[in-house]
Amino acid sequence: MTAARDAKAGRVAKAAGRYEPYAYFQLMEVSLRELLVEKGIVTDDAIAGAMAAMRARGPERGAAMVARAWLDPAYKARMLANGSMAAEELGFEVPGLRLIVIENTPDTHNVIVCTLCSCYPRMLLGLPPEWYKSRPYRSRVVREPRKVLAEFGLKVPTKVAIRVHDSNADMRYMVLPRRPAGTEGWSEAQLAGLVTRDCLIGVADPALPKPRRRAQAARPRKPAKRANTRKPRKS
Repeated sequence: MTAARDAKAGRVAKAAGRYEPYAYFQLMEVSLRELLVEKGIVTDDAIAGAMAAMRARGPERGAAMVARAWLDPAYKARMLANGSMAAEELGFEVPGLRLIVIENTPDTHNVIVCTLCSCYPRMLLGLPPEWYKSRPYRSRVVREPRKVLAEFGLKVPTKVAIRVHDSNADMRYMVLPRRPAGTEGWSEAQLAGLVTRDCLIGVADPALPKPRRRAQAARPRKPAKRANTRKPRKS
């Protein structure tokens, strides 16, 4: 196959202006994809369409689940018991995976990671950020989570325990953050707008939007004094 030939030649698509060998998982992905296309199980167009949809997806689905849980205690209980079924209840498919939703409380803050690679609930949050896939995050958040969260701007009080959850190929985690104070009476759509991707990973908390500063009314300008252009009279 093309991928295998490219790998033997030690060449792949351009990366930073130069050619590099395939990494192991790159070779596996491309080889499997080409095999599926060759056997007629899937088409290149179908793969391209699915990839485009994934790239365009953001954290809106996960945010919708959180907002519903904040407003509906029964749904929240179902979501904490079985995240996959709770997602499907809102029409969000979680194929072949177990989704576990973990709740932040006044005593415990949760954060997720994949120490092996970049396992992540893409179907609900979109593509993972680059820092999530980086080796420093994957190793440090396990050893020193409080310090890593502080670097994200999230200072967790020392009295609050931090639990780190390691995703894997069969299981994905998503954080249910605490509802911000001052949102009583908000609609589901308004609440969902507070939930970001970082909140669902656990490196940020939802926050109310900062109030816009009112533009100060322009003060009326005093009329400029006219310069005295009259010549002094001769005595």
